[in-house]
Amino acid sequence: KPMPGTYGLPLVGPLKDRLDYFWFQGPETFFKARSAAYKSTVFRTNIPPTFFGVNPRVVAVLDCSSFSSLFDNTLIDKSDVLIGPYCPSPNFTGGTRVGVYLDTTDPKHSRIKNFCFDLLKRSSRVWISEFLLNLDALLTTAEADIASSGSSSLLVPLQKCIFNFLCKSLVGADPKVSPEIAENGFIMLDKWLAFQILPTQKIGVIPQPFEELLLHSFPFPSFLVSSDYKKLYEFVEKEGREVVKLAEDEYGLTKSDAINNILFVLGFNAFGGFSVFLPALITTVGRDKSGLRDRLRAEVRKVMADKTELDFKAVVEMELVRSTVYEVLRMNPPVPLQYGRARSDFVVNSHESSYKVEKGELLCGYQPLVMRDPVVFDDPDTFMPDRFTGAKGKELLQYLFWSNGPETATPTAGDKQCAAKDFVVFTACMLVAEILNKYDDFECDDGNL
Repeated sequence: KPMPGTYGLPLVGPLKDRLDYFWFQGPETFFKARSAAYKSTVFRTNIPPTFFGVNPRVVAVLDCSSFSSLFDNTLIDKSDVLIGPYCPSPNFTGGTRVGVYLDTTDPKHSRIKNFCFDLLKRSSRVWISEFLLNLDALLTTAEADIASSGSSSLLVPLQKCIFNFLCKSLVGADPKVSPEIAENGFIMLDKWLAFQILPTQKIGVIPQPFEELLLHSFPFPSFLVSSDYKKLYEFVEKEGREVVKLAEDEYGLTKSDAINNILFVLGFNAFGGFSVFLPALITTVGRDKSGLRDRLRAEVRKVMADKTELDFKAVVEMELVRSTVYEVLRMNPPVPLQYGRARSDFVVNSHESSYKVEKGELLCGYQPLVMRDPVVFDDPDTFMPDRFTGAKGKELLQYLFWSNGPETATPTAGDKQCAAKDFVVFTACMLVAEILNKYDDFECDDGNL
């Protein structure tokens, strides 16, 4: 069929779509309203940012069938499309074009991803112990706050927990050797992340139209965070010598490319992803009124009754815990948007129709809608912690795409699926299990974490 949608008049169309996306509608309503108006889950539209030098035109793919085309490397080029038509300056990563911005056809891509697999394999020796050690520090802080004031804000302690355990696990570097990194390392990463993605994000902290004028109208220069990045670079260079040398000797990376890729994996992929996902997981479970925490606690304590410590085998036995984690990933994927550029003309198939995509067009999938596809998921807008239990639930895992690929797939050096997807699920399950094994209950209010 002819693909529905419009880009509008030059300048006017992109500006209208940008204001709808950030101001008048918000991302989810933006996509929902257009899908309803065009009676299609595939259509053409503009996606922010819209400043000079960025082509905002995309083909939106909003159902499980059309979205799956983004995983076909024969159809899709992934060069410089991590966060859409806008690509931050490589100066944010020390002048290195890091692995996530490389297409799978780039020879350097497979070397960098294989290095990431090696990092994860090495980290598995201490991943559990470091996570639980830092989680215990987080919970001790929360207990002290609750004892003194009746409540605790977990966001800052959680980010410290994530930063410390990732440094020790992935880089083999202890932040405690540098008081500045130990105290402010996570803040440095927050700022570094923010200045790269601000032009693409609805923030809501400052009123409109100031957000549009100040945050969405131009790319931010890297010098705003260059001093922080240099400190993190020097920390990895000195304290992570072993993994840097591994990248040089085994994977042919230069020293600077190795450190810049390590920092991106640490800061953008791991720290950034966990900082979005784990608060969503804690608040979803902590605000539940259906008795979910009682059921989770019963499962966790039953499994742990004859075990001395939490490990991978224990998590595998916790079917409801894993299903709950999967359901939070379905409802609140840490990376809501996925992109890819057509290598050549091809046909994209929704559940109901087929449309021609032209070479060079950018496809954009908004995952919170894709993974609420009513053709695939029953009652898709309802949080159902049991959704992925049993044989039927396991079948649905092929449509859980949060990792830039199906949950049933295994990442390889030749694809763009998250190398650490299994580590993410396992870590999230450990978080839930440890809290509910330690405490009879906890609650989250409706504010921020």
